[in-house]
Amino acid sequence: MSDETDRTDAAERRQRLSRLGRILFGLGIALQASEDFREMEETVEYAESADVPLPGLAAPLGSGTALLGGLGVAAWRLPKLATGAVVTFLAVVTPTMHDFWNKEDAGGERLAFFGNLAMFGAAIAFFREAYR
Repeated sequence: MSDETDRTDAAERRQRLSRLGRILFGLGIALQASEDFREMEETVEYAESADVPLPGLAAPLGSGTALLGGLGVAAWRLPKLATGAVVTFLAVVTPTMHDFWNKEDAGGERLAFFGNLAMFGAAIAFFREAYR
């Protein structure tokens, strides 16, 4: 094999791995958002308990943003818009809804915060990829 063929094969493997990562990440975001829609009354109550303004509007809007963004990332359609939607969603929701530092019994909120923080990092990486 030539060096050029080796480089091409390596690039194709990286591209496949990146595609798999985007699909898994995007579907994970979208599936979580679909759960929020199925349990919207509880989602609104949770937003209300975090003192989110207009929780009856903010909760479905946030869930819709995550759903459409996640599907867009998974399908890699309108990637700048899709990744931007997920980055924005996570940037707003993570410190607002999972502010474990303001809770007495913070175990679940701390776990959710760090999980969202990890997803936020992945979303930023995919956002950068969308702008390449």
